Amino acid sequence: MNRISTVVKQKVNTLLDRYEDPKEALDYSYVKQTEMLNKLRRNIAEVITAKKRLEMQKAKLWDNIHTLDEQSRRAIDANRDDLARQALERKNANMLQLQTLDKQITDMKSEQQKLEDTERRLSAKVEEFNSKKEVIKAQYSAAEAQVRIKESVTGISEEMTDVGIAMNRAEDKTEKMKAKSQALDEMIDSGVLTDYTSNKDDTIERELEQTSTQRSVEEELAKLKAEREKKKKLVTGGKDEEEVQVSQ
Repeated sequence: MNRISTVVKQKVNTLLDRYEDPKEALDYSYVKQTEMLNKLRRNIAEVITAKKRLEMQKAKLWDNIHTLDEQSRRAIDANRDDLARQALERKNANMLQLQTLDKQITDMKSEQQKLEDTERRLSAKVEEFNSKKEVIKAQYSAAEAQVRIKESVTGISEEMTDVGIAMNRAEDKTEKMKAKSQALDEMIDSGVLTDYTSNKDDTIERELEQTSTQRSVEEELAKLKAEREKKKKLVTGGKDEEEVQVSQ
């Protein structure tokens, strides 16, 4: 079960990492921090409101104390010690309540001060995070654009590499075929192999061709000689060459 749980967590983490957008994550973090800051400010407002209510109660107690003190004086002037005593008792009870209110107001002021200090620090951090967030988002966008460009260029490079490899393979095959052709020619010339597509080794045919060539040469030679004799007879009028020379 532990292994299954670990594998599931790994798969979920991989899936989340694949679809998580850092820019959206940063924006979401800023929103949560802003919400926390606003909640803190509401708490400060509630503390201030409670302190104001205590201060209002304190003011009312002071008014009651002044009223009771005046009543006790008037009762003494009227020789009503019982009423004076009753007024003084109420005055002392109000004084006790006033002391309690003072302590609560002091605590409220201290809590308000702490919350306000926290709010200032948190507000500064939130603003700093917002500034960094925008910088990081800009850097991420630039890096993302560079990655896309490089991926595109890399894809083109890979395609060109494939073309180059194909050309190299074609050249290698061509060179191999040339070498094989030359090797076969050498083997045929050396007599190791017989070229049945050629008549180079046909002795009979070669002899016949030579005989035909010689006959043609003899016929041409005889023809040229006959023409020469004919021209001579025309020049000498049928006389011999010696007679022509004597007459001249």
